[in-house]
Amino acid sequence: MTTIKLGDDRVKLVAHRGLSSLEKENTCAAFVAAGNRDSIFGIETDVHRTSDGKYVIIHDDNTQRVALDHLVVEESTFETLRSLRLLDLDGKRGRADLRLPTVEEYIGICKRYEKTCVFEFKNPMAEEDIVALVETFRREGYLDHVIFISFQPQNLFLLRQHYPDLPAQILLEKWVDGALEQMVKYHLDLDIDFHALTKELVEEVHKAGLLVNCWTVNTLEDARAVLDMGVDFITTNTLE
Repeated sequence: MTTIKLGDDRVKLVAHRGLSSLEKENTCAAFVAAGNRDSIFGIETDVHRTSDGKYVIIHDDNTQRVALDHLVVEESTFETLRSLRLLDLDGKRGRADLRLPTVEEYIGICKRYEKTCVFEFKNPMAEEDIVALVETFRREGYLDHVIFISFQPQNLFLLRQHYPDLPAQILLEKWVDGALEQMVKYHLDLDIDFHALTKELVEEVHKAGLLVNCWTVNTLEDARAVLDMGVDFITTNTLE
């Protein structure tokens, strides 16, 4: 199966929910597909807490889009969620390997293929959940190869209370007043919708000593545009 070849070593490529143009998003298959590409630097994913205090890899708040069955993730047990068979890219169900991964499975694949984990705390989380998830990376021997990201600033503030030096990026859909001051205070790099980027913004963030990631870039034209702006990372479904 083919990807779009960018072939530019000025930027670090992050596979969005795994290489999700080739395999079902946020599955072990998508993570392995990303792992098999030398040019991929990192593998991004999303985590939710289950109703029984465990954690599962999925983007949405419910399972309907990826599995047809409508289960609210944070109101469902881990075992119930793990029992679901997900839809393949053709919209059909049948592959036994397409299930919601555990955090440990995700880390294990990133570790095997020597890829950086880009790990999103999806919804607002309690302090104990942030700590438990970080300590999972430590227990798996991979805490030095992870970047934590979130749209929820409070998640990252809690992260900083316990782990002041771990790499972290604040997710934004658009640039907002006061964002840079907050990023500098908590030492958070930027991870923003590429449509909101300008060369001036990238330069401003770099001047503050911070890095710039952007999502979700899937064409050569858009990739070259953000490369010309000087971004450090590109998050993508299909580029390599």
